[in-house]
Amino acid sequence: MRRCRAWRDVVSREASSAENKVGSSELTDDGNVEGTPLPGTITFLGAPMHPWTMSETIERIEARILENRFTQHVVVNVAKLVNMQDDEELRSAVTGCHIINIDGAGVVWGARALGHEVPERVAGIDLFVELLGLAVQRGHGVYFLGADDQVIEETVRVARSQNPGLQVAGWHHGYYWREEGGEARVVEAIRRSGASMLFVGMSSPRKEKFIAEHQESLSVPFVMGVGGSFDVLAGRVQRAPRWMQRAGLEWFYRLVQEPRRMWRRYLTTNSRYGLLLLEQGSGDRCFGRTRPRVV
Repeated sequence: MRRCRAWRDVVSREASSAENKVGSSELTDDGNVEGTPLPGTITFLGAPMHPWTMSETIERIEARILENRFTQHVVVNVAKLVNMQDDEELRSAVTGCHIINIDGAGVVWGARALGHEVPERVAGIDLFVELLGLAVQRGHGVYFLGADDQVIEETVRVARSQNPGLQVAGWHHGYYWREEGGEARVVEAIRRSGASMLFVGMSSPRKEKFIAEHQESLSVPFVMGVGGSFDVLAGRVQRAPRWMQRAGLEWFYRLVQEPRRMWRRYLTTNSRYGLLLLEQGSGDRCFGRTRPRVV
């Protein structure tokens, strides 16, 4: 009973916060509240996310680029969801994005277990590759930011090779913050590039915070954080075989590749994620929820 009352208090605070946010913000032409996700989200472990397919996501992105409307994209996985529980800046950066896709089998399975209808996983690396193809079709210029000099240069080379006609507006390594005034120079270079798409290949929460802080200065219609996708495209890191991706075992393949770096992350975040699911499930049962609604 005590846990049920606690969950009622949480829901009440979230509802009040949402009402205040809508009341104090301006609506865009499509009815969206500026600085919040586009309509059609579900809420899972306190985070809004869009249960869209790959094709639905690309259609929304393409439409907003053609309308020259700023769109910030992010994907959420287990680690990011867990870190958002304690990192207020990261949580604010993620929930302020316009499109929030579900990446990671653990999030798909967890959301489904709590009654959400999630059609498929939209992996960031797969969307990244699809958008490079879209850029060629539509003549959009792209800018790559992230990784080290060798990886980013190889990423650009491979991207051009796989997508003949790709207009690369520019690129820069992701360690600009080590140089005095480096961040301001990078932001200015992106602004002057004329790119329509910016792909930021840095780790969380650095990339989310960078985009959130500079979105008004970048002058790029579409910005997407792609994490370690540059390492994959450049051939530095191998993706799991298709059957492992479909089975939700891509995390295990990555653990085998980088055990010293990944074991602690998976141990701590996955165990806490399991506890969060149990707590959320208990709260839902208190309310008698079976199928959460889409907003």
